[in-house]
Amino acid sequence: MKKITTTLTLGVLACFAVNAQQNDGFTLVENNNGATLGYSSASGLKILTIGGKKFKDLNKNGKLDRYEDWRLSASERAKDLASKMSVEQIAGLMLYSRHQAMPAGISGYNAGTYNGKVFPESKAQASDLTDQQKQFFKDDNLRHVLITSVQTPELAAIWNNNAQAFVEGIGLGIPANNSTDPRNTALVTSEFNAGAGGKISLWPDGLGMAATFDPKIVQQFGQIAAKEYRALGIATALSPQIDLGSEPRWYRIAMTFGESPLLTTDMGRAYIDGFQTSYGKHEIKDGWGYNSVNAMVKHWPSGGAEEGGRDGHWAYGKFAVYPGNNLQQHIDPFVNGAFKLNGKTGKASAVMPYYTITFDQDKKYNENVANSYSKYIITDLLRDKYGYDGVVCTDWLVTGDEGKTPNLFAGKPWGAEALSIAERHYKVLMAGVDQFGGNNDKKPVLEAYKMGVKEYGEKFMRARFERSAVRLLKNIFRVGLFENPYLNVAETKATVGNAEFMKAGYDAQLKSVILLKNKANILPLKEKKTVYIPKIYSAPTKDWWGVYTPARLDYPVNLELVKKYYNVTDNPDQADFALVFVTSPQSAEGGYDINDRNNGSNGYVPISLQYGTYTAEYARAKSIAAGDQVIDPTIKDRNYKGKTVTAANTMDLRTILDTKEMMKGKPVIVSVTASKPMVFNEFEKAVNGIVLNFGVSTQAVLDIISGSTEPSGLLPVQMPADMKTVEEQKEDVPFDLVPHQDTEGNRYDFGYGLNWKGVIKDARTAQYKVVKP
Repeated sequence: MKKITTTLTLGVLACFAVNAQQNDGFTLVENNNGATLGYSSASGLKILTIGGKKFKDLNKNGKLDRYEDWRLSASERAKDLASKMSVEQIAGLMLYSRHQAMPAGISGYNAGTYNGKVFPESKAQASDLTDQQKQFFKDDNLRHVLITSVQTPELAAIWNNNAQAFVEGIGLGIPANNSTDPRNTALVTSEFNAGAGGKISLWPDGLGMAATFDPKIVQQFGQIAAKEYRALGIATALSPQIDLGSEPRWYRIAMTFGESPLLTTDMGRAYIDGFQTSYGKHEIKDGWGYNSVNAMVKHWPSGGAEEGGRDGHWAYGKFAVYPGNNLQQHIDPFVNGAFKLNGKTGKASAVMPYYTITFDQDKKYNENVANSYSKYIITDLLRDKYGYDGVVCTDWLVTGDEGKTPNLFAGKPWGAEALSIAERHYKVLMAGVDQFGGNNDKKPVLEAYKMGVKEYGEKFMRARFERSAVRLLKNIFRVGLFENPYLNVAETKATVGNAEFMKAGYDAQLKSVILLKNKANILPLKEKKTVYIPKIYSAPTKDWWGVYTPARLDYPVNLELVKKYYNVTDNPDQADFALVFVTSPQSAEGGYDINDRNNGSNGYVPISLQYGTYTAEYARAKSIAAGDQVIDPTIKDRNYKGKTVTAANTMDLRTILDTKEMMKGKPVIVSVTASKPMVFNEFEKAVNGIVLNFGVSTQAVLDIISGSTEPSGLLPVQMPADMKTVEEQKEDVPFDLVPHQDTEGNRYDFGYGLNWKGVIKDARTAQYKVVKP
């Protein structure tokens, strides 16, 4: 880095400013007792000098506009800029890009080209902008970008600088507000995280974090992850997920903080405070600043009550149901946590509704439409009743067309299937939403504007657009992007995944591991004993995009890592104990089987939480919600009573039981990596110890089993005694399962966990204790 000092005096306009620092591709300009400005000489931007202070002339008009004045509040600046924007520019601001990878993929959801060629055939760098990115930045005025995989943190920083320089040179100089789904999870390739890539600190996610029962750990995570995000050029987190995990079969319960409204409230508040709050010299105003990351809390008003556990990413899971009349408990973590922070930022800066139809809860307009389309859910509840005036952004692809059959992953316009894409955008806008997730194209937003002009007039629609623009712009101003969106690559490398951050994440992983069973105090196994670890058969699986992974038979863990703790043998006769690594039961169908539909039934099948074959004897005789307006209108009942399914990983159970037989009475320890609650009665009696985690590294599990660390995790959800209690519970009601009771007399209930002394009873279990009638 080279420091250049000049003494040019050009009245109110200076092309170069004193105290300017040249970096790779951008220049920093310091203000005494004021903001440091970052700009790219390639963008054509100039610096204004007024009263001895420096300002960026973002719109290149040679004078200081209010939105360019960093001395003013974010609200004042946002209102000024919104008033200057054209309808086309606001329409672009309302867009949120589809998934962007660095480099772009060859095909699929994150595909892109460089000068017309896919990345391997081009001469492009992974940090270059794709053709598509240049188009949506320039032609569609898009400024909100969803980042997924990156090769390295350094390349992410360079891409950010390239993107910021590009947008700085066009229009009004509005910087890009880049965002991400959770990318610090120990299982970074898990679905809905889209594979973060690159080195970054690794933490538990959702249920794993909840298992610590410690909001201070979550706030520490937020503070660290925010620093890493900002070093990657990311200023918005599409998290936390504070859906109440009251439905144990739900596909996304793993990313929630569990089924306790109180614990979820405290964890969500801590998470957002950690992400959004800047301190000391990094603070700009009201807790916002250069270390702040906007938190987009999701999913309003909770997606945790999905009927039968099916998920709203697909048409077969479009309904959330409330047989216990318990919507309010799902809302509570938002209004009492996310909107009532302890920190100075006050409330989450953005909210994402879920895909689902909050079935039969709208008694005002009597609409059963997805949450983003619902004026009752967005305006009457969120805006008016609870006073939320931040950004509301749809989940991705809610305005797209759905697939031809309910099992296809496509658009998710639930309840608005019969409308055109432009009409869907209009309905979403009129419901009170500000932004469209997964849409790179401004055209349907402009069509929606014209519809509003026709119905309400130009003045009304202009005011409606400006209202959303102000909300969106405030989130960019408050984190300092208008002053300096550029990154020092060396600082990025030193920040992301540094040793201190990695250790903090690993410590949290350890605290999330739960010891469920420890018969005769078999654990910890401290000595250098000999362990037998069986291979695991994995059946072919299909991800949520429909891509298959072939079957395989392999060791479920890295044996070289295990050898640092124990001697390893492939002969059970030579082993002192066995350690079986399994995952919780996986439902291959997700609640819908197209073959069942093709054979004349309704297509709906059970989601099982047990390994063995399961017949839904106790399921509802008639579903609560039914009916697809377009793709399958003849199906009036989604019940699956009497149907039979088998878990995709049923061989995990066989492996546990076979290992028990092969060990001939020697101890068998089972390590379960779970993504949701599960039925333990199929194998619990046969084993000596059970260690449960919700997605941590193998090393963390081995540190618990070997006694390097004492277990302290607690169950954030109940573990059901059987599938009968699962079928008979109500999707919207927490704590209504009959928990499993093991051979030691312990009930696998919410808040249960063991340490080396026995059942844990401490301040955490007292604070979050559930009082049942």
